[in-house]
Amino acid sequence: MGFTGRAMLRGVTLAAGLAIGASSALAQDTIKVGILHSLSGTMAISETTLKDVMLMLIEEQNKKGGLLGKKLEAVVVDPASNWPLFAEKARELITQQKVSAVFGCWTSVSRKSVLPVFKELNSILFYPVQYEGEESERNVFYTGAAPNQQAIPAVDYLMSKDGGDVKRWVLEGTDYVYPRTTNKILEAYLLAKGVAPADISIGYTPFGHSDWQTRVAAIKKFGSEGKKTAVVSTINGDANVPFYKELANQGVKATDIPVVAFSVGEEELAGVDTSNLVGHLAAWNYFQSIKDAKNDEFIAKWKTFTKNPKRVTNDPMEAHVIGFDMWVKAVEKAKTIDPDKVIETLPGIEAPNLTGGTSKMLANHHITKPVFIGEIKADGQFDVVWKTDGLVPGAAWSPYLDGSKDLVADWVEKKCGNFNTKTGKCGGA
Repeated sequence: MGFTGRAMLRGVTLAAGLAIGASSALAQDTIKVGILHSLSGTMAISETTLKDVMLMLIEEQNKKGGLLGKKLEAVVVDPASNWPLFAEKARELITQQKVSAVFGCWTSVSRKSVLPVFKELNSILFYPVQYEGEESERNVFYTGAAPNQQAIPAVDYLMSKDGGDVKRWVLEGTDYVYPRTTNKILEAYLLAKGVAPADISIGYTPFGHSDWQTRVAAIKKFGSEGKKTAVVSTINGDANVPFYKELANQGVKATDIPVVAFSVGEEELAGVDTSNLVGHLAAWNYFQSIKDAKNDEFIAKWKTFTKNPKRVTNDPMEAHVIGFDMWVKAVEKAKTIDPDKVIETLPGIEAPNLTGGTSKMLANHHITKPVFIGEIKADGQFDVVWKTDGLVPGAAWSPYLDGSKDLVADWVEKKCGNFNTKTGKCGGA
């Protein structure tokens, strides 16, 4: 065989090898599902339970016969609340473990860390936590709330007579992308509603912040100037515990300056002295206390699975329930775990939520969700004090920001996450 023939043979062999490698995920004996949640570090208080609910959902699906005739296999990694490590672990799940999809991340900084990996390797991420919007990626499906499904309704409620007719606003957050972008949207929204700039106070503290004395004193002073004041909290992780404790230490009651939180749910309140939190609020798309047959069934299954009658459920868990159901249905409809085909199939897929409605995956890769405002009770559960009439479609881009108001996300017809309606071009951010 001449040089050219040998080169051609090597080329054919190499191409065949690459094809085998690329299809290895499809040829596995099991279908692997990646779970990318912090099991240690500052975010473990919130993320560990999401790992557990994914294990339960995978176990349940296997009892039903698995998927495409194969058993599902959970692959769990711990990115340890370390944002660069999220990207490393995501790459490990996709390239080494050959997972078909990943369910994971909590903070937006962790999601931003993994985005380039999912795009480069063309895999799928289901992201289950409320976030700041201003994003729509082909490889990501956002099953948590966008700002119009949590932050904006919470402010609307507080502005209403039922919510206390609030006139002054403290936007308090942990110092990273989600609170900063959400507060940017909220500030623009409040100004558009006629709130004076002097009636808006914005503050940020690091992850794991514990010395709240100075900041709470400033909040107390800001709220003592004759106008009804509320705190809109995007404080994340274990910093919430000393924050509420310091509010109580300084005599700040929910009746004086209510706090509405976007990252405090049943899991964060479990095992915490809630006497400091009674009467404060949280905005979510699900609460354990909501009475519905599907929710009752889910709670019972959860307590049985964890072998702990005191384990609670929460909103991001429900987001994983919905996202996992949608992924299973899309794989069954596409008859493959091939990411391109599953991504193409997911928009339009519907799945029941746990509060009596049916959520739908939209063309912008966000879902429809109800919105609830809950008041914290002494037992760590919530009394629902307000809810939307129906389900709210998640909006990827905010109409209140100049750089966003002309953008739409549409992965079905326009094949674009940031299509500029004024220029008629994709990539208009």
